[in-house]
Amino acid sequence: MLDKILGKKNENKKGATPKLRKDDKKTSDIGGRLKDAVGKITGKGKEPVKKDEKAPPDKKMPRPMPKPKIKPREKPEERVRLRSRPKPGRIGRRVPEDDQRTLIGAAVFGIILIILVGSGYYFLVYQPYQETLQSAKSMKLNETNTYFKGPLAIDPRKQIILSEINAATTPDAILAIDVLGPATGAWREYQTQQINAKKDNYGRIMVVYAANGQKNVIMRVGDAEKIVNQADASVLSNMELKTPDTVAVPIIISRLQAAGGLITVGNMVDVYLKGNQSTNDTSPKISGATVLAILRAKDSGVIDARMVDTRKMTVDQIISIMEKETSSSKDVEQLLKAAASGGFDEAEIMAILQNYGWRLSDFERASNLGELDVQYLVLLEVPRENVVFVIQNMDNLVLTVPTQQAPDWMIKELQTIYG
Repeated sequence: MLDKILGKKNENKKGATPKLRKDDKKTSDIGGRLKDAVGKITGKGKEPVKKDEKAPPDKKMPRPMPKPKIKPREKPEERVRLRSRPKPGRIGRRVPEDDQRTLIGAAVFGIILIILVGSGYYFLVYQPYQETLQSAKSMKLNETNTYFKGPLAIDPRKQIILSEINAATTPDAILAIDVLGPATGAWREYQTQQINAKKDNYGRIMVVYAANGQKNVIMRVGDAEKIVNQADASVLSNMELKTPDTVAVPIIISRLQAAGGLITVGNMVDVYLKGNQSTNDTSPKISGATVLAILRAKDSGVIDARMVDTRKMTVDQIISIMEKETSSSKDVEQLLKAAASGGFDEAEIMAILQNYGWRLSDFERASNLGELDVQYLVLLEVPRENVVFVIQNMDNLVLTVPTQQAPDWMIKELQTIYG
């Protein structure tokens, strides 16, 4: 009965292969079947079949795994756009693509705006400010180098000023730096030392300066000290003091050239060159030349004068005539020769003829009458480097008297006119 049940069951199993061949073994496997039936009822299964052993013919075959179905390709227009996987480490919600484009555009616009603002600030504010700053520095540096030059090129005060210029950060601060004051103090100290070191035995100093060429001025030490104490660095830095090295040069000039004949020994004169000049030079060729001697032509020494003083008085038809006559007939040069030879009293002659030429010129000045065509020989003291110039241009030289070093007669006249 059990076999029939089991056999029927096997026959009803779907896909089972019918058993066409009978088992040669006559002994039936009743024990195994019972064990299987009991296992089904009690829930205990068969022992696992070893690998080398074959499964019993009544074992149920496993169902084969179904093959995956291949999904047909989608059309390009129907393909769904997959969202990109967010990068690991990002926290928060993912920004939509439109918002990303907006943020990128805003960032680009911000960068461009920053570049434009920065460029405008550089070209409109920063660069002009730096140019103004550098211009102020250059101007102050040039001013410093102009005043602190030559012997004062390495003066400590110059180094202090240069440090202040380099440390300044604004044009106003640079322009406020005082250069002229310290330079003036330094030059006054230096030029005072030069006066004391280079004055000659006669208490004179020669000042060399540039004014359309090199000019030399010989002056007293007191006058030089006054200039040094009153001038600033713009003058003192362009002035050199030297020990006078002079030569007495004799020149023959007309009365017009000899300052009208109104100069005498000891006068300081300036020497100009008359005639057409290629340059507009208004300064003298030689300043402060000293007149050591002046001789007037001998024609002015011939004297033949007669002065008659007549007085007439009438009393009761009686006429009384009184007449006084004074005459003079001399040759001054012959008197000088007689005094020099010992024929006359030398002291008496010198008392009479002392400064005859100058007194004659002064009388002519007072009377507004004189010999205009007379010649003068002047012994003029000039610096050695100007000797050749004086000799070559003797006919075109003009001696002038500066009013700041005027002779006594000129001072009196100026005081009378302006006092």
